[in-house]
Amino acid sequence: QVQLVESGGGLVQPGGSLRLSCAASGIIFSRYTMGWYRQAPGKQRELVASCTFGSSTNYVDSVKGRFTISRDNAKNMVYLQMNSLKPEDTAVYYCNARGPVMWQNYWGQGIQVTVSS
Repeated sequence: QVQLVESGGGLVQPGGSLRLSCAASGIIFSRYTMGWYRQAPGKQRELVASCTFGSSTNYVDSVKGRFTISRDNAKNMVYLQMNSLKPEDTAVYYCNARGPVMWQNYWGQGIQVTVSS
């Protein structure tokens, strides 16, 4: 059974930082591209950042230079370090695992990040 469990969300002031973590189980972690998505109220879910098993990364333009995705293949963990947070970063953030086969696409339950003064 595949499980992706997010942690580290919460309320932070503009300009602050948060670190999201995602613990994966039930998959061969090193074969999966791991990603973080987010969905704000009334908006579509969007890819924030992704990281291949070889640590090749990709970011949406709005977070470049502020967010950093990383993974620890030995611990089956993926992280999203979020700095210089803005109110527009407020959303539910989802951990995603995408495998080499099309149907291998798994989601965490989501975690709220709120940026507000």
